[in-house]
Amino acid sequence: MADIYLTREGKEKLIKELDALLKRKPLIQDEIARAREHGDLKENAEYHAAKETLTNLMRRIAEIDSKISRAKTIENLNIDPDKVLMGATITIQDEDGDDYEYMIVDLEEADPSANKISVQSPLIQGLLEHKVGETVEVELPAGKTKFKILKITR
Repeated sequence: MADIYLTREGKEKLIKELDALLKRKPLIQDEIARAREHGDLKENAEYHAAKETLTNLMRRIAEIDSKISRAKTIENLNIDPDKVLMGATITIQDEDGDDYEYMIVDLEEADPSANKISVQSPLIQGLLEHKVGETVEVELPAGKTKFKILKITR
């Protein structure tokens, strides 16, 4: 499987979620044991619901564990500070003069409401490798748009 790239904050968030799920696992196992005591398992909805919950929980635990084991922390990578690349926070200006600030993250951490945008997004794909002061024409779903790169920070 491929590496994923996370901020320190993103990796810590996954670790906390994993810890919470691992603490919840015994509680669900207890629910299954209690439901088993109610008799016939074929028609025991409580038992089947608890088993399904445990299956989903175990799937998520495995998924998070895999992500954590493959995660590279962006802050630890030797990334060119002068280019639009993963881990950078960029300030760009569109053709209308409106400014936008985004942190470039892997898909796992993308959160547009927090201005964290995926490196796989069309906007960032069009801006990758460019430097401050450059105006770049980017192909977006709504059509081509020009953006000027005003600032890049790490």
